[in-house]
Amino acid sequence: MTAPTSPPESEAIKASIFQRLHPQVYLERFISENVRPDGRAFDAWRDISVNVGSISTADGSALVRLGDTTIVCGVKAEIADPELDRPEAGFLVPNLDLPAICSPKFKPGPPTEEAQVLSDRLNDALTASGIISPASLVIHPGKAVWVLYVDATCINYDGNAFDATLIAMVAALKNTRLPKTTFDEDSGRTTCSRQDKQPLKIAREPLSMSFGLFDSAHILSDPTSFEEPLMDTTISVIMDERGHLISVSQLGLLGESGPVDTLQHCITAAQTRREKLKAQPPFVA
Repeated sequence: MTAPTSPPESEAIKASIFQRLHPQVYLERFISENVRPDGRAFDAWRDISVNVGSISTADGSALVRLGDTTIVCGVKAEIADPELDRPEAGFLVPNLDLPAICSPKFKPGPPTEEAQVLSDRLNDALTASGIISPASLVIHPGKAVWVLYVDATCINYDGNAFDATLIAMVAALKNTRLPKTTFDEDSGRTTCSRQDKQPLKIAREPLSMSFGLFDSAHILSDPTSFEEPLMDTTISVIMDERGHLISVSQLGLLGESGPVDTLQHCITAAQTRREKLKAQPPFVA
């Protein structure tokens, strides 16, 4: 015989069912009370933790937690021929995988459209920031260059994967060590040292801060997986370690407050957030 549920448990079950059946109304009721379902204020961010070097088989790695969103990233370096029209440039190849194991919203099979879009956005962010000069990845001009495969996998998804993955990729690249190489022009072979390894030349460290616009009026920092689908617009502000603006991207339409007011609010909030993170490793400038 099943034991009767207590009143608090019964209310929690009812709230969970209502949340699934009427997510828009559920969020609206919290917003009307100036709070979010997870208890945060509109402008509050979730905690970030970063651990590096945990993947021994990678040339660099990082594990990042942004709230309950967890991203693991590994960097694998390979030697390749440069492109004919760019003989003095190496390659940086970022990719994000969103497997079915990280969230019920993703299904088994080939990469989802969301993963491909996020991978393209991450590539744009790393390229725009100039985090690593392609010239610094050259072993011998026209003959051999480094290719850095920056592969990230989400192992638990609770929204804002873009911000979390960019943090993981930057941390993994900062953790990367490449063997010292010599190129023999006579044999055309590249020799790598097993003992002598050097860090990458990191020129700039991009950090993204994303916001969701709900009901064309309310700006929510660092949206969760429950909040994300209900947002009219997502805005990501990317800044470097000195607080300089790198880029602003927008997905969706802005509300009646106007694009200038909304974007300026997000940029100002991102500057405040970036300033606070300066004292927190690994974001120390």
